[in-house]
This record gives sequence, C-alpha cells and structure tokens, in this order.
Amino acid sequence: MARVVVRYFAAARDAAGVAQETVDADTIQACLSVIEATRGPEFRRVMKVCTLLVDGLRARDLDRQLLGDVEIDVLPPFAGG
Repeated sequence: MARVVVRYFAAARDAAGVAQETVDADTIQACLSVIEATRGPEFRRVMKVCTLLVDGLRARDLDRQLLGDVEIDVLPPFAGG
C-alpha cells in the first residue's frame, strides 16, 4: 500500500476544490476510485481528459502497483503548447 499525494493543476484543481490531497491505495486506479467517489460529475468529466504523472512519468497502466510514497500530478490539457 502506498501513501499517494495527488496534486491537481488548473481546471483539475478547480473541479477537485483542493490543490492536493493524500490517499492510501495499492494501484493508480484504486486511488482514482477513492477520490472520484467523493466528487461530483464535473470532476469525473475533467478527469477523463487529464494526463496523470506518477512520480514525474506519464501513467499508462492504471493497474500499476504503488509502493511507498508516491506523487500523482493531475494535468488537464493546456492551450498554447
């Protein structure tokens, strides 16, 4: 089980209502499930278009096991490059 610090940026921060939060989870998907259970439909809509960085690397496998202390950055699409 990992202690995951989830940091939100731009529209993701607005939809989450917080800049960051901490969740205990075994996988990226489990982390997202815990968070999404406490948020409304706008948050889920924004999350569908976001890129996730796990410890600075793009997350491609949401079933990836998480161990230790992990940071997930939630980045919505940015305009202009």
